Amino acid sequence: MVTRVLLLTQWFEPEPVLKGLAFARELVRQGFEVEVLTGFPNYPSGKLYPGYRIRLLQREVIDGVRVTRVPLFPDHGRSAIKRVLNYVSFAASSLVYGLFIARRADVIYAYHPPLTVGVTASLLRLLRRIPVVYDIQDMWPDTLRATGMISNARALGVVGAVCRWVYRRVDQIVVLSPGFKRLLLERRVPESKLDVIYNWADERALFATQGGLPRVFPSSEQFRILFAGNMGKAQALDTVLDAAQLLQRRGSRVCWVMLGSGIESDGLKQRAADMQLRNLVFLPRVPMSEVGDYLSAADVLLVHLRKDPLFEITIPSKTQAYMASGKPILMAVDGDAADLIRESGGGLVAQSENAEALADAAEHMAGMSISELAEMGFKAKSYYQQHMALSVGTRRFVEVFQRFTKDGNR
Repeated sequence: MVTRVLLLTQWFEPEPVLKGLAFARELVRQGFEVEVLTGFPNYPSGKLYPGYRIRLLQREVIDGVRVTRVPLFPDHGRSAIKRVLNYVSFAASSLVYGLFIARRADVIYAYHPPLTVGVTASLLRLLRRIPVVYDIQDMWPDTLRATGMISNARALGVVGAVCRWVYRRVDQIVVLSPGFKRLLLERRVPESKLDVIYNWADERALFATQGGLPRVFPSSEQFRILFAGNMGKAQALDTVLDAAQLLQRRGSRVCWVMLGSGIESDGLKQRAADMQLRNLVFLPRVPMSEVGDYLSAADVLLVHLRKDPLFEITIPSKTQAYMASGKPILMAVDGDAADLIRESGGGLVAQSENAEALADAAEHMAGMSISELAEMGFKAKSYYQQHMALSVGTRRFVEVFQRFTKDGNR
């Protein structure tokens, strides 16, 4: 008997998403019947991707995976009201589809954020008696507070209450780090309900090199430290600009490459221009299939987040892609992510939001030999392959799914 899995996620390819097509495709390869229930692609710009328009329902097949898209209000801007509309509209339309149209699944996999996906999954569990595995990638309401999206204490309290309601109703919770597990234990979630499964990288896209870089990409005469990804409040990238200014004054050969976009990118570009930084380059976001070329061309890869208790228990998703690429990592995040780099031996750690510490670490790495840097990259990749690869993570998820399916010994 084939086990049916409903992957409930607001974001899916062609949007950049952690547990997207690669995960669904691997489940299909292992014999599961998978349906993805998602929205029309608009993240992170908030605008619909070319070739899509909002409809009541759209079905497509991507690499053998059945994908069903339901309507939502597209947005990913600064307006809290519009962002709530984005989340609630998908929650409502996916609930209607899940209740009245979707073929009955044996287990629902629900991807958080946003929290509204968890609400939909909990209601489907209640009304259709389908077990739910809830994958928490952001710890709400902590993330909302840390990023400044919501600062009102009463609103944060309401979000916290809804989180607790969801936690009680789902069957199993998967978290991305030991720190997330510790926090949920403090919030009285039973330990038997929690599993730590590290995220993985989109390995197929990451290694599908295109062989081309823009002319403005710095030459090998400079020591290129690359940041790739979202440029939002959580990344606190003003610190990188301050570090670049310090190194420019020192005459260092370190050059910072900022690849991506986000709500802070325009402000960062303007500030860099005002500071007359000649050792920092901004490059636009590129598809995941092209990111591998940039990672390979860099000397070191940078992770940076704000100094915040939440981020001390977070492992930023780009960490896995960086490790899989076999490049040394400069980890400017405190806590679990820093511990991961220390344990793997795959890079150096600098204190978060400390420009001088970041500049010193960058200059130290620039002074290392090619063989020393290569050894760091090798250790990072080896650790990824042993503990974080797609095959490793999917195997763990299959074990979780089997606890709640009729043929658990499949």
